[in-house]
Amino acid sequence: QVQLVESGGGLVQAGGSLRLSCARSGDILSITAMGWYRQAPGMQRELVAGFTGDGSTEYADSVKGRFTISRDDAKKLVTLQMNSLTPEDTAVYYCYTRGYTVGGDFGFWGQGTQVTVSS
Repeated sequence: QVQLVESGGGLVQAGGSLRLSCARSGDILSITAMGWYRQAPGMQRELVAGFTGDGSTEYADSVKGRFTISRDDAKKLVTLQMNSLTPEDTAVYYCYTRGYTVGGDFGFWGQGTQVTVSS
């Protein structure tokens, strides 16, 4: 059974930094996508940063140059380094991974971690 657990959220002042981590338990035979999404109150969940199936990265325009996604497949870890945070980055951040397991093709979500940026 695959589970994703996020950590590293919290309260930070504008201009500060946070580092989010997502630890995966369970096996995925072939990962087709992984990344970080966020959802602010009253807003739709949106992609913040991610890896596509060929390993390339993609970022939301609003975070380019400020956020960096990285992965350590051996440790089953995905991290999101967030710098120069603004109040507009305040949201619940979710880790997402999609891939093939013995049961088929599935997507998995973490429980979310709150990021609050004060002005």
